Amino acid sequence: MKIVVIGAGVGGMMAAARLAKAGHQVEVYEASNRTGGKLHTEWIGKVAFDTGPSLLTLPAVYKDFFQRTGKHLGLMCEIKAVDPSFDYRFADGTNVQFANLSRHQTLNNLRTAYGDEVAHQWNELMYRAEKMWDVSREPFIENELRSAFSLLKRRSLLRDLKIIAPWKSLRKLSEELLPDQHLRFILDRYATYSGSDPRKAPAVLSTIAFVEESFGAWHIKGGLGTLAALVHERAEKVGVIFHLNSPVAAINLRKAKANGITLDSGEIVDADAVIANADASLIYNTLITGKIRRIKKERRNIAKAEPSLAGFSLLLGIRKDETEALAHHTVLFPENYDAEFDAIFTHKKPVEKPTIYICAPNDAAMTKDEKLESWFVLVNAPAHGADGFNWDDKVFAQNYANSIIDQIESRGIPVRARLESLTIRTPADLENAVRAPGGSIYGTSSNGARAAFMRAKNRSPIKNLYCVGGSAHPGGGLPLVGLSAEMVANAIGNAQNAKPLTGH
Repeated sequence: MKIVVIGAGVGGMMAAARLAKAGHQVEVYEASNRTGGKLHTEWIGKVAFDTGPSLLTLPAVYKDFFQRTGKHLGLMCEIKAVDPSFDYRFADGTNVQFANLSRHQTLNNLRTAYGDEVAHQWNELMYRAEKMWDVSREPFIENELRSAFSLLKRRSLLRDLKIIAPWKSLRKLSEELLPDQHLRFILDRYATYSGSDPRKAPAVLSTIAFVEESFGAWHIKGGLGTLAALVHERAEKVGVIFHLNSPVAAINLRKAKANGITLDSGEIVDADAVIANADASLIYNTLITGKIRRIKKERRNIAKAEPSLAGFSLLLGIRKDETEALAHHTVLFPENYDAEFDAIFTHKKPVEKPTIYICAPNDAAMTKDEKLESWFVLVNAPAHGADGFNWDDKVFAQNYANSIIDQIESRGIPVRARLESLTIRTPADLENAVRAPGGSIYGTSSNGARAAFMRAKNRSPIKNLYCVGGSAHPGGGLPLVGLSAEMVANAIGNAQNAKPLTGH
């Protein structure tokens, strides 16, 4: 089969490589001048920043990809455990570090910081999260979610529903199991991993905490963007052809079947199958135009879905000070976490006192000057645009950046005295860079019990059109995007008996 892929994000490249390895003719058309999408390590001056994902969990997903396409990941790069995985700091002056791959050590740290009862609360939550993971992994994560009705056939349905409790929000779960506010803040933060509000996101997102603890938090030497470069290299090795600076204008249909694409240049590329590694709203509302009955439901779901969180980030070149060294991942929680979610999801405005995430990788391969290091600072933000906030205001962005730095310094972390360079990135910048509507990091949020079923299916209702990436099933984040690519490759493989449209 001849297959075209729209977008050279990680999901698109991984699906392309799997299919090329299986013998198909695969070409990728990317609008920008680089591959990798949101997974990117960017050099600014003498230091490098992970401007997208800065942590790899479930590395087995990527090890499997490389092994199946002919190369072992461990031979291509150095994967290092991030320990501690997180340093959580609170407005009351206390802090606790979560250990990598060791609940025992994490519980000891909680015990030292807050007492035996708090450690017990977290341990009980992890037992509940593990049960949720065991139940949800196979139907929701590792396989295509074709419809809600497919789950009704499961013999263990009633037991599974009791464990997952789809009617329960993450916040409700934390209120039941975590009387300690420090732990509630930590659990709330896992909703933001999918760009969501913990007061609306399903309790099953607590499984992210279990996965992080059980399978580890990992860094790739040289930055996470190294992974995107390796996926690109592997795809080319197995025969995938890449076309950069080649934006796609439309997905072509014939008799309600996808049969190729039209580029912005007007060139028509015929294909037996089309894989769209783009935001679902772009796929169904921009690349496909006109009234098409088959995608009426998809368009309706997109219109109803709540956009995910966006991000306002600072890329700081910092002069090293060993006495002030940060952990790889530091999270500064505010006094009022709910005010953050109210500002973003209700009022659509920047958060006055947000949770501040600092990624400070101690990686010699990410600096060309041993006296300098990079800090990637991220705060949650409303999306850019008419239905969000106007992030084109450069004066506001500069003032907001200064406010964030003030808040970091107020927590005892010196910045300005060590600052070598400052670059600001807003949601508008992300939208322009990777065609992410509004700069929403994960497309749509997981707010609400039906969010998983409203997400774009890997098999589109339009025959021969497939969706891959963070806005498609099973969702955003490196592991899920990798699984999404595997599902699409398998779906096309299972459809090979269909007669090719183009004769390739």
